[in-house]
Amino acid sequence: MQLEADVEKWIAEIATALAGREQELTADLVGLYERELPNLVNDDESMVSLLSASVYQNLDTALRIFRHHIDPDRVEAPAAAMEYARRLAQRGTPVNDLVRAYYLGQTAILEKAFDEAIRLVSDPADLGVCMRYALTTTCRFVDRVTRQVMVAYEEERGRWMLNRSAVRAARVRAVLDGETVDIGASEAALGYRLRGEHVGLVAWYPAQADPPDPLSGLETLAHRLGRSGADGRGGDPLFVPYDEMCAWIWLPLAASEFDAGTIERIVTTLRDDVRVALGEPARGVEGFRRTHSQALRVQSLALAAGEECAPVLTFSDVGAVALMSSDLPSARTWVRYVLGPLSEDDPQHERLRETLRVFLATGGSYTASAAVLSMHKNSVQYRVRKAEELLAVPLAERRLDVELALKLCHRLGGAVLRRG
Repeated sequence: MQLEADVEKWIAEIATALAGREQELTADLVGLYERELPNLVNDDESMVSLLSASVYQNLDTALRIFRHHIDPDRVEAPAAAMEYARRLAQRGTPVNDLVRAYYLGQTAILEKAFDEAIRLVSDPADLGVCMRYALTTTCRFVDRVTRQVMVAYEEERGRWMLNRSAVRAARVRAVLDGETVDIGASEAALGYRLRGEHVGLVAWYPAQADPPDPLSGLETLAHRLGRSGADGRGGDPLFVPYDEMCAWIWLPLAASEFDAGTIERIVTTLRDDVRVALGEPARGVEGFRRTHSQALRVQSLALAAGEECAPVLTFSDVGAVALMSSDLPSARTWVRYVLGPLSEDDPQHERLRETLRVFLATGGSYTASAAVLSMHKNSVQYRVRKAEELLAVPLAERRLDVELALKLCHRLGGAVLRRG
Protein backbone atom coordinates (compact mmCIF):
# COMPACT_ATOMS: atom_id res chain seq x y z
CA MET A 1 0.00 0.00 0.00
CA GLN A 2 2.84 2.35 0.89
CA LEU A 3 4.51 1.74 -2.48
CA GLU A 4 1.25 2.48 -4.29
CA ALA A 5 0.91 5.74 -2.38
CA ASP A 6 4.52 6.61 -3.15
CA VAL A 7 4.03 5.89 -6.88
CA GLU A 8 0.98 8.15 -7.05
CA LYS A 9 2.95 10.87 -5.23
CA TRP A 10 5.93 10.56 -7.56
CA ILE A 11 3.68 10.52 -10.66
CA ALA A 12 1.87 13.64 -9.43
CA GLU A 13 5.20 15.40 -8.88
CA ILE A 14 6.40 14.44 -12.37
CA ALA A 15 3.15 15.71 -13.90
CA THR A 16 3.38 18.95 -11.94
CA ALA A 17 6.96 19.48 -13.17
CA LEU A 18 5.89 18.92 -16.78
CA ALA A 19 2.77 21.08 -16.38
CA GLY A 20 5.00 24.10 -16.04
CA ARG A 21 6.51 23.35 -19.43
CA GLU A 22 3.32 22.83 -21.50
CA GLN A 23 4.10 25.60 -23.99
CA GLU A 24 7.62 24.26 -24.51
CA LEU A 25 6.38 20.66 -24.88
CA THR A 26 3.69 21.74 -27.35
CA ALA A 27 6.31 23.47 -29.51
CA ASP A 28 8.53 20.37 -29.31
CA LEU A 29 5.70 18.11 -30.50
CA VAL A 30 4.76 20.42 -33.38
CA GLY A 31 8.41 20.36 -34.40
CA LEU A 32 8.38 16.56 -34.21
CA TYR A 33 5.33 16.44 -36.49
CA GLU A 34 7.04 18.78 -38.93
CA ARG A 35 9.80 16.19 -39.31
CA GLU A 36 7.73 12.99 -39.18
CA LEU A 37 4.31 14.09 -40.49
CA PRO A 38 5.01 17.22 -42.59
CA ASN A 39 1.55 17.25 -44.20
CA LEU A 40 0.10 18.06 -40.77
CA VAL A 41 2.31 21.13 -40.38
CA ASN A 42 2.83 22.35 -43.96
CA ASP A 43 -0.66 23.79 -44.05
CA ASP A 44 -2.35 27.14 -43.63
CA GLU A 45 -1.92 29.12 -40.43
CA SER A 46 -5.36 28.34 -39.03
CA MET A 47 -4.78 24.58 -39.25
CA VAL A 48 -1.34 24.76 -37.62
CA SER A 49 -2.82 26.93 -34.87
CA LEU A 50 -5.60 24.36 -34.33
CA LEU A 51 -2.99 21.56 -34.26
CA SER A 52 -1.08 23.43 -31.53
CA ALA A 53 -4.28 23.94 -29.54
CA SER A 54 -5.10 20.23 -29.87
CA VAL A 55 -1.62 19.24 -28.68
CA TYR A 56 -1.75 21.69 -25.75
CA GLN A 57 -5.20 20.57 -24.60
CA ASN A 58 -4.29 16.88 -24.86
CA LEU A 59 -1.14 17.51 -22.82
CA ASP A 60 -3.10 19.47 -20.22
CA THR A 61 -5.70 16.70 -19.94
CA ALA A 62 -3.07 13.95 -19.63
CA LEU A 63 -1.13 15.83 -16.96
CA ARG A 64 -4.33 16.47 -14.96
CA ILE A 65 -5.01 12.72 -15.01
CA PHE A 66 -1.68 12.10 -13.28
CA ARG A 67 -1.84 15.10 -10.92
CA HIS A 68 -5.36 14.31 -9.67
CA HIS A 69 -5.47 10.51 -10.16
CA ILE A 70 -8.33 10.64 -12.66
CA ASP A 71 -9.50 7.42 -14.34
CA PRO A 72 -8.47 7.85 -18.03
CA ASP A 73 -11.47 5.77 -19.14
CA ARG A 74 -13.74 8.59 -17.94
CA VAL A 75 -11.96 11.37 -19.84
CA GLU A 76 -13.41 13.04 -22.95
CA ALA A 77 -11.21 14.17 -25.85
CA PRO A 78 -10.52 17.94 -25.75
CA ALA A 79 -12.62 20.22 -27.95
CA ALA A 80 -9.65 21.36 -30.04
CA ALA A 81 -8.64 17.72 -30.69
CA MET A 82 -12.15 16.85 -31.92
CA GLU A 83 -12.31 19.91 -34.16
CA TYR A 84 -8.85 19.26 -35.58
CA ALA A 85 -9.92 15.72 -36.51
CA ARG A 86 -13.01 17.11 -38.29
CA ARG A 87 -10.92 19.63 -40.25
CA LEU A 88 -8.49 16.91 -41.35
CA ALA A 89 -11.47 14.86 -42.54
CA GLN A 90 -12.70 17.77 -44.65
CA ARG A 91 -9.27 18.05 -46.28
CA GLY A 92 -8.99 14.33 -46.95
CA THR A 93 -5.87 13.91 -44.78
CA PRO A 94 -5.45 10.17 -44.04
CA VAL A 95 -6.72 9.26 -40.57
CA ASN A 96 -3.57 7.15 -40.09
CA ASP A 97 -1.54 10.38 -39.92
CA LEU A 98 -3.74 11.62 -37.09
CA VAL A 99 -3.42 8.39 -35.11
CA ARG A 100 0.33 8.25 -35.65
CA ALA A 101 0.62 11.79 -34.30
CA TYR A 102 -0.89 10.64 -31.01
CA TYR A 103 1.51 7.75 -30.60
CA LEU A 104 4.53 9.84 -31.59
CA GLY A 105 3.44 12.39 -29.00
CA GLN A 106 2.97 9.71 -26.36
CA THR A 107 6.51 8.41 -26.88
CA ALA A 108 8.04 11.89 -26.79
CA ILE A 109 6.26 12.92 -23.57
CA LEU A 110 7.06 9.64 -21.81
CA GLU A 111 10.74 10.27 -22.53
CA LYS A 112 10.43 13.67 -20.81
CA ALA A 113 8.59 12.04 -17.91
CA PHE A 114 11.32 9.42 -17.60
CA ASP A 115 13.94 12.17 -17.25
CA GLU A 116 11.92 13.71 -14.40
CA ALA A 117 11.38 10.31 -12.78
CA ILE A 118 15.13 9.60 -12.70
CA ARG A 119 15.60 12.88 -10.84
CA LEU A 120 12.87 12.13 -8.28
CA VAL A 121 13.10 8.34 -7.73
CA SER A 122 16.46 6.93 -6.69
CA ASP A 123 15.65 3.24 -6.26
CA PRO A 124 15.70 1.39 -9.66
CA ALA A 125 12.91 -0.99 -8.62
CA ASP A 126 10.67 1.88 -7.56
CA LEU A 127 11.55 3.71 -10.77
CA GLY A 128 10.46 0.68 -12.81
CA VAL A 129 7.11 0.47 -10.99
CA CYS A 130 6.61 4.19 -11.42
CA MET A 131 7.24 4.18 -15.17
CA ARG A 132 5.16 1.05 -15.69
CA TYR A 133 2.24 2.88 -14.09
CA ALA A 134 2.87 5.94 -16.25
CA LEU A 135 3.03 3.87 -19.43
CA THR A 136 -0.14 1.91 -18.68
CA THR A 137 -2.14 5.02 -17.79
CA THR A 138 -0.87 6.95 -20.80
CA CYS A 139 -1.78 4.11 -23.16
CA ARG A 140 -5.31 4.01 -21.74
CA PHE A 141 -5.65 7.76 -22.21
CA VAL A 142 -4.30 7.75 -25.77
CA ASP A 143 -6.45 4.76 -26.70
CA ARG A 144 -9.60 6.48 -25.43
CA VAL A 145 -8.87 9.81 -27.08
CA THR A 146 -7.86 8.32 -30.44
CA ARG A 147 -11.07 6.27 -30.56
CA GLN A 148 -13.10 9.44 -29.99
CA VAL A 149 -11.26 11.56 -32.55
CA MET A 150 -11.44 8.73 -35.12
CA VAL A 151 -15.22 8.60 -34.71
CA ALA A 152 -15.36 12.37 -35.18
CA TYR A 153 -13.13 12.07 -38.26
CA GLU A 154 -15.21 9.33 -39.90
CA GLU A 155 -18.53 11.05 -39.20
CA GLU A 156 -17.26 14.35 -40.60
CA ARG A 157 -15.71 12.64 -43.61
CA GLY A 158 -19.02 11.00 -44.42
CA ARG A 159 -20.97 14.27 -44.07
CA TRP A 160 -18.39 16.23 -46.03
CA MET A 161 -18.25 13.75 -48.89
CA LEU A 162 -22.04 13.55 -49.06
CA ASN A 163 -22.47 17.32 -49.16
CA ARG A 164 -19.61 17.83 -51.61
CA SER A 165 -20.87 15.05 -53.88
CA ALA A 166 -24.42 16.41 -53.83
CA VAL A 167 -23.32 19.94 -54.79
CA ARG A 168 -20.91 18.64 -57.42
CA ALA A 169 -23.52 16.33 -58.94
CA ALA A 170 -26.10 19.13 -59.13
CA ARG A 171 -23.69 21.46 -60.94
CA VAL A 172 -22.56 18.75 -63.36
CA ARG A 173 -26.13 17.75 -64.20
CA ALA A 174 -26.99 21.39 -64.88
CA VAL A 175 -24.13 21.57 -67.39
CA LEU A 176 -25.09 18.25 -68.99
CA ASP A 177 -28.73 19.30 -69.28
CA GLY A 178 -27.72 22.45 -71.14
CA GLU A 179 -29.06 24.81 -68.50
CA THR A 180 -27.89 28.40 -68.45
CA VAL A 181 -25.11 28.33 -65.90
CA ASP A 182 -22.21 30.56 -64.97
CA ILE A 183 -19.35 28.48 -66.40
CA GLY A 184 -16.71 30.35 -64.44
CA ALA A 185 -18.52 29.83 -61.15
CA SER A 186 -19.12 26.18 -61.99
CA GLU A 187 -15.43 25.66 -62.78
CA ALA A 188 -14.48 27.23 -59.43
CA ALA A 189 -16.97 25.09 -57.53
CA LEU A 190 -16.00 21.87 -59.31
CA GLY A 191 -12.27 22.49 -59.36
CA TYR A 192 -12.30 21.45 -63.01
CA ARG A 193 -11.93 23.41 -66.26
CA LEU A 194 -15.11 22.86 -68.26
CA ARG A 195 -13.72 24.93 -71.13
CA GLY A 196 -10.68 22.69 -71.44
CA GLU A 197 -10.16 19.30 -73.08
CA HIS A 198 -11.77 16.17 -71.73
CA VAL A 199 -12.18 12.43 -72.00
CA GLY A 200 -15.44 11.29 -70.45
CA LEU A 201 -15.77 7.86 -68.93
CA VAL A 202 -18.13 5.79 -66.84
CA ALA A 203 -16.57 3.42 -64.30
CA TRP A 204 -18.56 0.82 -62.41
CA TYR A 205 -18.49 -2.50 -60.62
CA PRO A 206 -20.69 -5.28 -62.00
CA ALA A 207 -23.48 -6.66 -59.83
CA GLN A 208 -21.52 -9.73 -58.76
CA ALA A 209 -18.53 -7.70 -57.53
CA ASP A 210 -18.16 -7.09 -53.82
CA PRO A 211 -15.49 -4.39 -53.27
CA PRO A 212 -15.08 -3.18 -49.66
CA ASP A 213 -15.50 0.53 -50.54
CA PRO A 214 -16.68 0.87 -54.17
CA LEU A 215 -16.69 4.65 -54.54
CA SER A 216 -13.32 5.02 -52.86
CA GLY A 217 -11.89 2.44 -55.26
CA LEU A 218 -13.39 4.21 -58.26
CA GLU A 219 -12.09 7.60 -57.10
CA THR A 220 -8.60 6.16 -56.66
CA LEU A 221 -8.83 4.78 -60.20
CA ALA A 222 -9.99 8.17 -61.49
CA HIS A 223 -6.93 9.93 -60.08
CA ARG A 224 -4.60 7.32 -61.54
CA LEU A 225 -6.23 7.70 -64.94
CA GLY A 226 -6.02 11.48 -64.68
CA ARG A 227 -2.22 11.12 -64.87
CA SER A 228 -2.30 8.61 -67.74
CA GLY A 229 -1.36 11.07 -70.47
CA ALA A 230 1.94 11.07 -72.30
CA ASP A 231 4.90 11.59 -69.94
CA GLY A 232 2.53 11.53 -66.98
CA ARG A 233 0.74 14.64 -68.17
CA GLY A 234 -2.83 15.28 -67.17
CA GLY A 235 -4.39 16.54 -64.00
CA ASP A 236 -7.01 15.98 -61.35
CA PRO A 237 -10.16 14.40 -62.78
CA LEU A 238 -13.74 15.43 -62.13
CA PHE A 239 -15.35 12.59 -60.17
CA VAL A 240 -19.11 12.41 -59.68
CA PRO A 241 -20.70 9.37 -57.99
CA TYR A 242 -23.75 8.12 -59.87
CA ASP A 243 -24.70 5.48 -57.32
CA GLU A 244 -22.84 3.36 -54.79
CA MET A 245 -21.25 1.18 -57.52
CA CYS A 246 -20.85 3.60 -60.43
CA ALA A 247 -19.25 6.99 -61.12
CA TRP A 248 -19.09 9.53 -63.96
CA ILE A 249 -15.55 10.78 -64.56
CA TRP A 250 -13.94 13.39 -66.81
CA LEU A 251 -10.19 13.27 -67.39
CA PRO A 252 -8.45 16.54 -68.38
CA LEU A 253 -6.65 14.91 -71.33
CA ALA A 254 -6.22 16.29 -74.82
CA ALA A 255 -6.51 14.04 -77.85
CA SER A 256 -2.71 14.04 -78.20
CA GLU A 257 -2.34 12.81 -74.59
CA PHE A 258 -5.11 10.22 -74.66
CA ASP A 259 -3.96 6.60 -74.90
CA ALA A 260 -6.69 3.99 -74.51
CA GLY A 261 -4.06 1.26 -74.22
CA THR A 262 -2.50 2.92 -71.17
CA ILE A 263 -5.91 3.31 -69.57
CA GLU A 264 -6.68 -0.34 -70.21
CA ARG A 265 -3.39 -1.40 -68.61
CA ILE A 266 -4.10 0.69 -65.52
CA VAL A 267 -7.61 -0.75 -65.16
CA THR A 268 -6.56 -4.36 -65.63
CA THR A 269 -3.72 -4.08 -63.08
CA LEU A 270 -6.30 -3.32 -60.39
CA ARG A 271 -7.74 -6.84 -60.66
CA ASP A 272 -10.93 -5.94 -58.81
CA ASP A 273 -13.60 -6.36 -61.53
CA VAL A 274 -13.92 -2.65 -62.30
CA ARG A 275 -15.33 -1.88 -65.77
CA VAL A 276 -14.77 1.29 -67.79
CA ALA A 277 -16.53 2.84 -70.81
CA LEU A 278 -14.71 5.69 -72.57
CA GLY A 279 -15.89 8.48 -74.82
CA GLU A 280 -13.72 10.28 -77.39
CA PRO A 281 -11.52 13.27 -76.46
CA ALA A 282 -13.39 16.55 -76.87
CA ARG A 283 -13.02 20.26 -76.10
CA GLY A 284 -15.12 22.84 -74.31
CA VAL A 285 -18.50 22.66 -72.62
CA GLU A 286 -20.14 21.02 -75.62
CA GLY A 287 -17.32 18.49 -75.75
CA PHE A 288 -17.81 17.88 -72.01
CA ARG A 289 -21.38 16.83 -72.79
CA ARG A 290 -20.56 14.88 -75.95
CA THR A 291 -17.76 12.71 -74.54
CA HIS A 292 -19.95 11.85 -71.55
CA SER A 293 -22.87 10.93 -73.80
CA GLN A 294 -20.59 8.64 -75.79
CA ALA A 295 -19.34 6.95 -72.62
CA LEU A 296 -22.93 6.33 -71.49
CA ARG A 297 -23.77 4.70 -74.84
CA VAL A 298 -20.72 2.46 -74.60
CA GLN A 299 -21.65 1.53 -71.03
CA SER A 300 -25.15 0.54 -72.17
CA LEU A 301 -23.62 -1.75 -74.76
CA ALA A 302 -21.20 -3.22 -72.21
CA LEU A 303 -24.00 -3.90 -69.73
CA ALA A 304 -26.01 -5.61 -72.44
CA ALA A 305 -22.97 -7.68 -73.46
CA GLY A 306 -22.44 -8.90 -69.90
CA GLU A 307 -19.33 -10.46 -68.40
CA GLU A 308 -17.88 -11.67 -71.70
CA CYS A 309 -16.92 -8.26 -73.06
CA ALA A 310 -13.58 -6.57 -72.38
CA PRO A 311 -13.26 -4.63 -69.08
CA VAL A 312 -12.44 -1.43 -71.00
CA LEU A 313 -14.50 -0.37 -74.03
CA THR A 314 -13.96 2.81 -76.04
CA PHE A 315 -16.30 4.68 -78.30
CA SER A 316 -13.79 4.31 -81.11
CA ASP A 317 -14.04 0.53 -80.72
CA VAL A 318 -17.79 0.06 -80.55
CA GLY A 319 -19.23 3.50 -81.20
CA ALA A 320 -20.97 2.59 -84.44
CA VAL A 321 -22.96 -0.15 -82.76
CA ALA A 322 -23.46 1.89 -79.59
CA LEU A 323 -24.95 4.74 -81.62
CA MET A 324 -27.25 2.42 -83.52
CA SER A 325 -28.47 0.42 -80.59
CA SER A 326 -27.51 -1.39 -77.41
CA ASP A 327 -29.64 -4.29 -78.65
CA LEU A 328 -27.14 -7.16 -78.60
CA PRO A 329 -29.28 -9.56 -80.63
CA SER A 330 -29.26 -7.06 -83.51
CA ALA A 331 -25.49 -6.60 -83.21
CA ARG A 332 -25.01 -10.38 -83.14
CA THR A 333 -27.13 -10.78 -86.27
CA TRP A 334 -25.13 -8.11 -88.07
CA VAL A 335 -21.78 -9.70 -87.09
CA ARG A 336 -22.96 -13.06 -88.43
CA TYR A 337 -24.18 -11.40 -91.61
CA VAL A 338 -20.76 -9.81 -92.23
CA LEU A 339 -18.43 -12.56 -91.00
CA GLY A 340 -20.44 -15.67 -91.81
CA PRO A 341 -18.83 -18.88 -90.44
CA LEU A 342 -15.89 -16.80 -89.18
CA SER A 343 -18.17 -15.67 -86.31
CA GLU A 344 -18.21 -19.15 -84.75
CA ASP A 345 -17.32 -19.09 -81.04
CA ASP A 346 -14.47 -21.58 -80.83
CA PRO A 347 -10.64 -21.41 -80.51
CA GLN A 348 -9.97 -22.19 -84.19
CA HIS A 349 -12.14 -19.39 -85.54
CA GLU A 350 -10.92 -17.04 -82.79
CA ARG A 351 -7.34 -17.47 -84.05
CA LEU A 352 -8.42 -16.74 -87.62
CA ARG A 353 -10.42 -13.66 -86.55
CA GLU A 354 -7.54 -12.27 -84.50
CA THR A 355 -5.05 -12.77 -87.33
CA LEU A 356 -7.33 -11.05 -89.85
CA ARG A 357 -8.06 -8.21 -87.39
CA VAL A 358 -4.35 -7.51 -86.83
CA PHE A 359 -3.66 -7.86 -90.57
CA LEU A 360 -6.24 -5.18 -91.41
CA ALA A 361 -5.11 -2.96 -88.50
CA THR A 362 -1.50 -3.01 -89.79
CA GLY A 363 -2.58 -1.86 -93.25
CA GLY A 364 -2.56 -5.29 -94.84
CA SER A 365 1.10 -6.01 -94.03
CA TYR A 366 1.99 -9.66 -93.51
CA THR A 367 5.38 -8.70 -92.10
CA ALA A 368 3.96 -6.24 -89.54
CA SER A 369 1.23 -8.68 -88.58
CA ALA A 370 3.77 -11.44 -88.02
CA ALA A 371 5.73 -9.15 -85.68
CA VAL A 372 2.61 -8.23 -83.67
CA LEU A 373 1.42 -11.82 -83.41
CA SER A 374 4.89 -13.34 -82.92
CA MET A 375 4.26 -15.68 -85.85
CA HIS A 376 6.01 -16.58 -89.08
CA LYS A 377 4.95 -14.51 -92.07
CA ASN A 378 3.82 -17.66 -93.95
CA SER A 379 1.55 -18.62 -91.05
CA VAL A 380 -0.07 -15.18 -91.17
CA GLN A 381 -0.67 -15.53 -94.93
CA TYR A 382 -2.25 -18.96 -94.42
CA ARG A 383 -4.59 -17.77 -91.66
CA VAL A 384 -5.64 -14.63 -93.54
CA ARG A 385 -6.48 -16.71 -96.59
CA LYS A 386 -8.51 -19.19 -94.51
CA ALA A 387 -10.35 -16.33 -92.78
CA GLU A 388 -11.22 -14.67 -96.10
CA GLU A 389 -12.63 -17.95 -97.39
CA LEU A 390 -15.06 -18.05 -94.45
CA LEU A 391 -16.33 -14.47 -94.82
CA ALA A 392 -19.93 -14.12 -95.90
CA VAL A 393 -18.95 -11.25 -98.23
CA PRO A 394 -15.65 -10.61 -100.08
CA LEU A 395 -13.22 -8.57 -98.01
CA ALA A 396 -12.55 -6.12 -100.85
CA GLU A 397 -16.25 -5.21 -101.03
CA ARG A 398 -16.97 -4.79 -97.30
CA ARG A 399 -13.60 -4.02 -95.71
CA LEU A 400 -14.91 -1.40 -93.26
CA ASP A 401 -17.78 -3.62 -92.14
CA VAL A 402 -15.40 -6.55 -91.69
CA GLU A 403 -13.01 -4.45 -89.62
CA LEU A 404 -15.82 -3.24 -87.37
CA ALA A 405 -17.30 -6.72 -86.98
CA LEU A 406 -13.88 -8.13 -86.06
CA LYS A 407 -13.34 -5.33 -83.56
CA LEU A 408 -16.72 -6.08 -81.95
CA CYS A 409 -15.82 -9.77 -81.68
CA HIS A 410 -12.50 -8.81 -80.09
CA ARG A 411 -14.07 -6.47 -77.55
CA LEU A 412 -17.47 -8.05 -76.86
CA GLY A 413 -16.51 -11.70 -77.21
CA GLY A 414 -19.25 -14.28 -76.86
CA ALA A 415 -21.94 -11.63 -76.68
CA VAL A 416 -21.82 -11.27 -80.49
CA LEU A 417 -20.41 -14.64 -81.55
CA ARG A 418 -22.34 -17.61 -82.91
CA ARG A 419 -22.38 -20.70 -80.75
CA GLY A 420 -22.93 -24.18 -82.09
